[in-house]
Amino acid sequence: MLSKRIIPCLDVRDGRTTKGIKFRDNIDIGDPVEMGRFYYEQGADEIVFYDITASSDRRPIMLDVVRRVAETIFIPFSVGGGIRTLEDMRDVLLAGAEKVSVNSAAVLNPDIIGQGAEAFGNQCIVLGMDVKKVGASEKIPCGYEIVINGGRTHMGIDALWWAKEAERLGAGEICLNSIDADGTQAGYELELTRLISTGVRIPVIASGGAGEPQHLLDVLSHGRADAALIASMVHYGTYTIGEIKNFLSRNGVGVRRSW
Repeated sequence: MLSKRIIPCLDVRDGRTTKGIKFRDNIDIGDPVEMGRFYYEQGADEIVFYDITASSDRRPIMLDVVRRVAETIFIPFSVGGGIRTLEDMRDVLLAGAEKVSVNSAAVLNPDIIGQGAEAFGNQCIVLGMDVKKVGASEKIPCGYEIVINGGRTHMGIDALWWAKEAERLGAGEICLNSIDADGTQAGYELELTRLISTGVRIPVIASGGAGEPQHLLDVLSHGRADAALIASMVHYGTYTIGEIKNFLSRNGVGVRRSW
């Protein structure tokens, strides 16, 4: 059985890690370089870095910050935000990332997924999905809609269709973020996670809503996710990664030991 991955997420704005609720009211919580190193030393399986305003501001990702984080950690490092072209992907990989995450740009130009997979390999291409529950309709049969530009723009695209299409185009992994659950610490959106995880063959990372170890147990078992993104519960010092992994291991979830 493959181990489930525990992945701290660094949402970065203006060079600082920030955290909000449902993509709003973000506050400064620290230096991403120091935080990345801290989580690496705690036993994180991977680090995810999002430049959260690059797409909406229509600017390039902050490569200097990416490079500084990459120099301090020795685990897989996934980077997203403002990546629109193959050259952007190449720059991020050369700055030290192992994976690039495309979200808004992929919705607007789906060909970037296949181009990136062909140039750098499927394993390098992560599809970021920001999803909001809207109720089932003829246009959105699964009841979940794709939203881009940091939650600002509704696209009228069915989330399950888009996940399958991205897999067909060459994405090697999906990071699935529930806008409704983001930052609430009330638990992951299990229905959404299970829908996408069972609808595609590539790994799915659940994101949005983690507040306690039980939430990770729920999403990794009942939600069928391959990995869980965490933020608030470790950013504020409520739990360590070791404590989370210890809880999961005691409850039958295979994790890479870090304690």
